[in-house]
Amino acid sequence: MKHFLFTVMIILFAVSAQAADPNIGVSVSVGQPGFYGRIDIGNYPQPELIYARPVMVHHAPGVVHQPVYLHVPPGHAKNWSKHCHKYNACGRPAYFVQDRWYNDVYVPEHQARYAEENGGKYDKGHKNGKHGYDKGHD
Repeated sequence: MKHFLFTVMIILFAVSAQAADPNIGVSVSVGQPGFYGRIDIGNYPQPELIYARPVMVHHAPGVVHQPVYLHVPPGHAKNWSKHCHKYNACGRPAYFVQDRWYNDVYVPEHQARYAEENGGKYDKGHKNGKHGYDKGHD
């Protein structure tokens, strides 16, 4: 009987822990509000940055990496060494774009470009490029 109760308690705990995690089943793509991760600046308007200089963790002497532009949740840029692994960017110079710039400039431009390339339709479920981290923890 003790084994049965113990098993039931473990199952209930696992189910309640899953239900309590707000990130389960949530996935947001590049170019949508709420996406956090690497973005391709390319020919987009000059980004507004959180810090003027790139942030880098674990610098490897003699290795030169191209900088990455990231849209990250509040606090990730400030504590970059704690979060860089989620974005696969610990050994790269990282520029953090401002949330306002991402939502007001990048998102509308990205959606317009995607729609132009796809016959005037923007598919909110598309995956464009490699993600480092998003609300769904890709």
